[in-house]
Amino acid sequence: MTPETILGALCCIVMVLVVLRLLVGRRPKAIVGPDLGASMTIGSREVQEDCYDTLSTPSGLLIVLADGMGKAYGGRIASRLAVETFVDLFRDYNAFDNPQYYFRKAFAAANRAILNALENERRGAASVCAAMVRDGWLYYAGVGNVKLCVFRKGDLVPLSAGHTLDVLAKQSFRTGRLTREDALVLLENKRLYNYVGQDGFQNVELMDRPIALQQGDIVVLMSDGIYDLLPWREIEEVLSTGLDCQNMAYEIVEKVNQMTTENKDNASVVLLRWSGREGIR
Repeated sequence: MTPETILGALCCIVMVLVVLRLLVGRRPKAIVGPDLGASMTIGSREVQEDCYDTLSTPSGLLIVLADGMGKAYGGRIASRLAVETFVDLFRDYNAFDNPQYYFRKAFAAANRAILNALENERRGAASVCAAMVRDGWLYYAGVGNVKLCVFRKGDLVPLSAGHTLDVLAKQSFRTGRLTREDALVLLENKRLYNYVGQDGFQNVELMDRPIALQQGDIVVLMSDGIYDLLPWREIEEVLSTGLDCQNMAYEIVEKVNQMTTENKDNASVVLLRWSGREGIR
C-alpha cells in the first residue's frame, strides 16, 4: 500500500469521525428537572403572607405551600418559618423511608418554630400543605385550608379536606357526633380550627395511602385566595390548555387579578406535571 493510499484512508476516517461528532452534537438535549410552575399575588392585602418552596433531590421532590395569618407581619413570618422547616428537614432526612413520620415531624417542628419566634402582639400562624413525589407516587399532608388537588383528564379532583368548621361539621355529622340541624348551621362557616402556630397543636391530615400518578397528571397546591375566588371550571380550563406549568400558574393568578371583587386575599398556586417517567417531566 502506497503512502498516498494510507494518507487518503486516514483522511476518510477523520472525516467520518467529524461527521459523527457533528451528528451527535445535534441530538436534542434531554429535559432536565421537573415541569414546575408557581405564581402569587398579594391581592388587596398590604402584606403577602403566602410562602412556598420546592426542593428536588436524588430521592424525590418536595412542594410546600403555606398561607400565613396574623398581625404585625406575624402571618408572613409564620408561613416562611413553616416552609423553611419542611425544606430543611427534607434536605437532611430521607423522608421517603417513612413519609408519615416525616410529615408529623415537620409539622411539629414548624409549629414549635413559629411559637418560639412569635409572641404576644406578633403572634402568627399558618395553614400548610406539603406534597412529595417519587417514582410516580404522591404523598401529602396538610393542616388548615391550603388545598391539594390532582388534575386528571379534564377534572380537578381535591385530595385534601382541610381543617375548617364546615368540613368538621360534615365529618361530625357522618359519625353521629353532630345533629343534622347543627351541621347545617356550620356548613357556611369557613373559619379555621387547626393550623401551625398554636399551643397543643397535634392534628395533621395525612393521606391514607400514596396516590399513583398517571402520565399527564398535574399536582395542584393552592391557597384559598385562588379557589374561593375562581370558579372550579375556570381553573380546569387553564389546566387543560397544555401549556407548561409556569405559564398555567401565571394564567390562573392573572384571572384572580382581573376579578373585580373587593378585599381580595393573597393568592398562590404551585403546579407539577407528572410525565410518567423518572425525572418528573
